[in-house]
Amino acid sequence: MALRNQVMIWIGFLVVLILAIWVFRGILLPFVVGAALAYLLNPLVNQLQKWRFSRTWATVVVLLLMLTIIIALFVMFVPLIGQQIVGLIQRLPAYVSDLQQLAIDYSPTINEWLGAERAAQVQASINDLTRQALGFIATIPGELVNIGITGAVVVGLMVLTPVVAFYLLLDWEGMVRGIDGLLPKEHKSEIKGILQEIDKSMAGVIRGQGGVLLIDAAFYATALSLAGLNYGLAVGLIAGLMSFIPYAGFTIGLGLSVGIAFVQFAPNWWMVGLIAGIFLFWQFIEGNVLYPKLVGSSININPVWMMFALLALGAVFGFVGLLLAVPMAAIASVLVRFGVRKYKESYLYLGPNGGGDGNDGMA
Repeated sequence: MALRNQVMIWIGFLVVLILAIWVFRGILLPFVVGAALAYLLNPLVNQLQKWRFSRTWATVVVLLLMLTIIIALFVMFVPLIGQQIVGLIQRLPAYVSDLQQLAIDYSPTINEWLGAERAAQVQASINDLTRQALGFIATIPGELVNIGITGAVVVGLMVLTPVVAFYLLLDWEGMVRGIDGLLPKEHKSEIKGILQEIDKSMAGVIRGQGGVLLIDAAFYATALSLAGLNYGLAVGLIAGLMSFIPYAGFTIGLGLSVGIAFVQFAPNWWMVGLIAGIFLFWQFIEGNVLYPKLVGSSININPVWMMFALLALGAVFGFVGLLLAVPMAAIASVLVRFGVRKYKESYLYLGPNGGGDGNDGMA
């Protein structure tokens, strides 16, 4: 088959896939989460099989264990977390007003430091940020509905996700054999190499980065709570769980916590510095210890491309798009690297001399 025809077939397949996701985006959430859960748990099921469990019993044991842990955490922590998050959302307008009042109270000192003109610019910036923050808070309920987080979706997620994960785990080996049997024989080894790269990248995204995200959330929530920050548990969880967007978790968490610390602890600037130091310290640990150990070089995605994928797919497909954005970006990154390798091996790149400069052997 000509290269042009192959490219057209793959482009057509991609267009059909995107249209299918867009048409069925309202019902895809349990299936996407179930597939991610199955992919995450498959190594555990494989390990139990090595210990002489049947595939069925291994799937049942792993899923029951996971569901038990999730339900236990839900019962123990969700009421407290929900109370803190609701309280934080309700209190945010008051925090913003308190920050404005602090700026007014310290305006003589600010004028002395910055000068009257610069201080006026700072005050205008604070007022602008205040309006934006209050506007954002007012839109939160509507945005949750727009991206599909409603009571019916949550119930469907809780009921369907375990069922989807169970059947995918049960037939995982059969699906792998089926896909392997459909690969064109002439290019089978090359395609399997690409699929192995995609699997490695997806493992880095779902397992490695997911582990970093959970550790971030646990550290921030614990550290801010121990430091005595109001709503520290909620702020820490928000910062940790937003870490899947490059720098977003750190930026949002730092801004929220330092803003609350100013209102709560001023003029005790040491405590404000401690709250900021928690984020700066953990950002260093995440970048130099956690990320290299748990994720390593398996993802290799530019942060700008990651943010674009999250915003683009989130805008088109809603919450399902946000869940699909990171793995889709990982797959696209593998395919682009493969395409670049093939291009550099092609006649178009090497030219008629096969990469030579045409001057070989000339004086």
